[in-house]
Amino acid sequence: MANITIDGEKLPPSPSPPPSSISDSIPDRLLSNPLAGRNRTELQGLGRDFVVEKELGMEYSQLFQRAAVLAQDPLSFRDAESEFRTDPALGTERNALERELTHKWDHPKCLYALVVTCSLGAVVQGWDETAVNGANTFYQKAFGIADNRWLYGLVNSAPYLCCAIIGCWLTEPLNHYFGRRGTIFISCVISSLTCLGQGLTQTWQQMLVTRFLLGLGIGPKSATIPVYASECTPPAIRGGLVMMWQMWTAFGIMLGLVMGVALFDFGDSTNRAVINWRYMVASPMFCPLIVCALIYFSPESPRWYIKKGNYKSAFKSLIRLRHSDIQAARDLIYIHVLLEAEQRISKRRNRLVEVFTIERNRHALQASLIVMIMQQFCGVNVLAYYSSEVLKGSKTDYSSIRRALLGSMGFGIINFVFALPAVCTIDTFGRRNLLLFTFPLMALCMLITCLLDYIPNRKDEAPLSLIGMYLFAVVYSPGEGPVPFVYSAECFPLYIRDIGMAIATAVTWFFNWLLTITWPPLHDSIHSAAFGMYAALNIVGFVLILLLVPETRNRTLEELNSVFEVPSKDQAMYGVRQLGWFFGKRIWGNKEDGVPVLPAGGLMGVSCGWGKMLMAAGIELSRRVVILR
Repeated sequence: MANITIDGEKLPPSPSPPPSSISDSIPDRLLSNPLAGRNRTELQGLGRDFVVEKELGMEYSQLFQRAAVLAQDPLSFRDAESEFRTDPALGTERNALERELTHKWDHPKCLYALVVTCSLGAVVQGWDETAVNGANTFYQKAFGIADNRWLYGLVNSAPYLCCAIIGCWLTEPLNHYFGRRGTIFISCVISSLTCLGQGLTQTWQQMLVTRFLLGLGIGPKSATIPVYASECTPPAIRGGLVMMWQMWTAFGIMLGLVMGVALFDFGDSTNRAVINWRYMVASPMFCPLIVCALIYFSPESPRWYIKKGNYKSAFKSLIRLRHSDIQAARDLIYIHVLLEAEQRISKRRNRLVEVFTIERNRHALQASLIVMIMQQFCGVNVLAYYSSEVLKGSKTDYSSIRRALLGSMGFGIINFVFALPAVCTIDTFGRRNLLLFTFPLMALCMLITCLLDYIPNRKDEAPLSLIGMYLFAVVYSPGEGPVPFVYSAECFPLYIRDIGMAIATAVTWFFNWLLTITWPPLHDSIHSAAFGMYAALNIVGFVLILLLVPETRNRTLEELNSVFEVPSKDQAMYGVRQLGWFFGKRIWGNKEDGVPVLPAGGLMGVSCGWGKMLMAAGIELSRRVVILR
């Protein structure tokens, strides 16, 4: 048992972690701060040797000696005996380091240009997915597949099948050979060409192939852009980038639905059905080209350069992305030692096997897959992809189709607008609480949609089921919308996080495909009751989350190990007690019951300068799990 030091104070020895945690808590402690335990002289020697070994130029020797000390503890420049305090010549560096903590949104223009580029990449993602919503009504008739509902579903779902079986798994080799920028560039080119190809297709077979190839643009892009953004940005704003991806994807979804309305009148009354849908499915083709142009001028990920042994280029990238050389040098040397630690771990461990054999990792994978799968089974993508089809019903006149497209556009706008509060709610209320609150409401909204869909609407009125759809978007966007990717990004230990995220992403795309291909025949068979089925699945999701998904908000690495080491049976019993407490306290007004506590053993604190830096900058400590990943 070892003492834990936090802010210079030694705490009593913590109990040793349970045996199941030993094999993965040691890698996590190593990766949380590989420089922990080294004295100042050793760190300065490390910085001096680093400059010589990587041939950065001896003029940087003093800079990297100071940077190595900061890499261990980013707040050490505030110490009274620090050279940043005693040497007036270092005043500029000290001010830059202090401003990094007090003005977390003050960064070079190059970094914000990169963030804009990544945001546009997320827009492309959402637009690619919903451009087909308005075109559904027309192209199935143009290709003669309106009566074959399985074939119609297969054509619509083809991109997500490609993502699940090919696209996601191409991410690693593409990133290895072409870098982050190259992968984003290639995937955006594929997205642009396949969107154009959809608009030029003459048969359903051609449409199927082009939409399947679209998955080669969607899959690698969805996995690479968040990683690229997180590797280029400093810790103080890195946590919000996952939310940025979700928010701007929602904006892209909205654009896809808006364009369905905007392009509806292309063509005259005799050839409109032949022309307008082609413009709809081709409409996303220009945004990827803008991303290609912007990514060409963006710096490459420093982490990727380091993996390739190109430290000079990595340093140049960081200089463009940071205000001062000292910040760039600090981050460069920290990424270097972190990658070295990862390589040492990888050589003596089978990381893929340990995802399933270590109990703590299995529990994290279980929770991650539950939230990912339920993001599909809650039914949101039924509305995103097929709302126009549902709203128009059996009507084929253009006025009914136009009203259906307008209704879908309203769904997209609400989905985006209510995604904005999620930036605050996800950290204020917590991941688990948001899910437990929104899943019953989503079930209710789906049930309302089901019941209202039975009520026939007048000829010139929008279907009443639109009320349920809009309410569903209001509830979904700040809850189950952003949580799955945020949760999956933080629940896995650092040394298997890339593998865990790859599995979780592939699974969510597979179930996206499953939902998309089955909806047309399902809705044709049971009609409005299909919404009732998804209402029931939302209740199933609520139960699974209550019993098997622990909270991860405001957890350190060691605390996450303790939380996910709790046996599933104990976690489930905690959920039952929590539900009983809620009804006793909130419903029946019982004032005597205490709040249930989830028992979790193991270390609950850790000495890490980077964690203290994030706390000093006002960032929740759990963000430390993605530092320089």
